[in-house]
Amino acid sequence: MPLAYRVAGMAYFRCCGALLATLLIGTGTAFADLAAINDDVAALATAFAREVDKTLAVPIGDQASYAGMLRAALARAGKKAVQPEFVMLVDRSPAVQAAFLYWISADDWRFIGASPVATGLPGAYEHFLTPLGVFEHTVANMDFRAEGTFNEFGIRGYGLKGVRVFDFGWVTAERGWGGGGISPMRLQMHATDPILERLLGIAHSAGCIRIPATLNRFLDHHGILDADYERAARLGTHLSILLSDREPTPWAGRYLVIIDSQRSKRPAWSPLPGKQAPHSPSSLGLDTPRSRT
Repeated sequence: MPLAYRVAGMAYFRCCGALLATLLIGTGTAFADLAAINDDVAALATAFAREVDKTLAVPIGDQASYAGMLRAALARAGKKAVQPEFVMLVDRSPAVQAAFLYWISADDWRFIGASPVATGLPGAYEHFLTPLGVFEHTVANMDFRAEGTFNEFGIRGYGLKGVRVFDFGWVTAERGWGGGGISPMRLQMHATDPILERLLGIAHSAGCIRIPATLNRFLDHHGILDADYERAARLGTHLSILLSDREPTPWAGRYLVIIDSQRSKRPAWSPLPGKQAPHSPSSLGLDTPRSRT
């Protein structure tokens, strides 16, 4: 991640740390708990900047705007009083195509980082418009790991062997071919073939969410969306999908939230693939069911 982005991000955490302290102490949270929250969330933000190689420098104003859209989507799904946890937000707008990681509680939020993604591009057979809503990541739809095999086009649809495929089960989605209409599709979030990573930032999948391989690894290693998986493991269920060397966060969540901001113009912080965000240091002066990804 460019140094200027990291410096800006750390400044933001220092700036809002006092506000978070005021909010949490005002609601009766013990100081020890507050310190743990600050330490854990700041550590994950630092890890995100260090471990994820494709990131977006989202301005603080847009961070707040997307936090509001995240809360609204959770409220519509009946999950307004969410416990403190990490949540993945995806904006499927063709002008954005980005994933945002937040830590949220009932009355506060912290922005962790953002990356370019690819969602469904209608217009071809078995291509869906990625559905909107709140989708829960649970052991009821067990994740699996990519085999690294090539399809008929010489592409590894799920990415390199061993990367995790986050499975959110069967959902209904709008068909992008024929006369349209609604059909079931398997909603997954996964990496893609390394040669296709350069296309992240524009819609081109068959309905699932393609993410950078390093973001996939980050989510997997830190158990960001593994609240239900870790609960099952604590109860004695053997889950081979969980990495033996993982370092799960105590604030693991379970929700993938997909929205459409309906932005008509691409924001400068989310440039088209191959383009450069204007404030970087150097400028300062194809996935439905498992068989088709």
